[in-house]
Amino acid sequence: MRWLAKVSGKTYTRNDEKPGTPAHLQHDGANQMFARYSGFLLFMAATLFSAPSAVAQSNGLLSPLNRPATMAWQPAKAFLLSVAEAGNRLVAVGERGVIVLSDDGGKTWRQAKVPVSVTLTAVQFPTPKQGWAVGHYGVVLHTEDGGETWVRQLDGVTAAKIILAAAQAKSKEPGSDETVNKKALSDAELLVKDGADKPFLGLHFDSDKSGVIVGAYNLIFHTEDGGKTWLPWLDRLNNPKGFHLYSIDASGSHLYIAGEQGLVLRSDDRGMSFVRLETPYKGSYFALSLFPSGEVVVAGLRGNAYRSADQGVSWQKIEVATPISFTAVKLINNQNLILANQAGQIFKSTDSGRSLKLINTPPLPPLNDVLITPDGAVVAVGVLGVMRLDIPGDAATTGEKK
Repeated sequence: MRWLAKVSGKTYTRNDEKPGTPAHLQHDGANQMFARYSGFLLFMAATLFSAPSAVAQSNGLLSPLNRPATMAWQPAKAFLLSVAEAGNRLVAVGERGVIVLSDDGGKTWRQAKVPVSVTLTAVQFPTPKQGWAVGHYGVVLHTEDGGETWVRQLDGVTAAKIILAAAQAKSKEPGSDETVNKKALSDAELLVKDGADKPFLGLHFDSDKSGVIVGAYNLIFHTEDGGKTWLPWLDRLNNPKGFHLYSIDASGSHLYIAGEQGLVLRSDDRGMSFVRLETPYKGSYFALSLFPSGEVVVAGLRGNAYRSADQGVSWQKIEVATPISFTAVKLINNQNLILANQAGQIFKSTDSGRSLKLINTPPLPPLNDVLITPDGAVVAVGVLGVMRLDIPGDAATTGEKK
């Protein structure tokens, strides 16, 4: 198993990444387990998620894929990685399969019923009732009731088999490239051998039927039937080294993916084809956001953030005083941005990402995601769970919905 849960203060140096980056932020297949750029307190994952399913079952334990999430005493204080709006409801997801719901703008929270106990890395609701969450072990969960209950639609074992079947079918097509086919088959066979050990890290659904999920080692799948079936898109990406795909966003026919070691990909035809974009920074981008007007913002390691107004042809650096890794970028009201970083800082932009202003907040722990409620409150999730911050006259100017 190439994912080893060994995440602590130790840092690794790998290829083009600069030294000193926390282990969970780097692509080190021999010595890490993924927690989606999520903070330095994931040492608990070493005991919770490192054992493969077969080992767990041999010890008389259910695999995290088959073990429902434990109902926690204070679920809103769990390690949380992502938060999203589901109509007027807020839904946050995190480690051990914890999903929490709030119907009062983040003031109070309760736990949902979840059929798995794996770390969940991202969540999105294209409609108030229909939502998806993705995470470790290649898990994809779906809800039809606004997050109250969830069902598993996909896992890493099934995903690997889908990729292998697609590679086998491609190799039989007349005129296909034999060298490319051979590598695709080899990679797919390795995925099947590894089992359910690779996470999905991001997702984007533009309706309750159509969505794309991305993850480690170039994993990418698309559905057109609400997750009943999944089509692998690995062969559509110019990503020969299999860099991790961290974040995805779309507007209209345009779709962007941000990933490891400066990887940014763009599609102008709803994912039928992708082009690889050159960016000024060769470190990893963990977050991106796309404006309806076409501007795109990417952000990641060491506070590096860039904006493009010409579909990625050129990029302008967004200046930030603190070189701390960004973990989230959210579009608010289709015109403003809010960003969060690992120092617990929250920034806003009211000029399409040209500049950032630090929001004045009390000291916060490392953050993984953030949004602004309709009443102007900041809701952030991170290593200490969920936090609601009422900041009159500051964040409210960013988050107010017209």
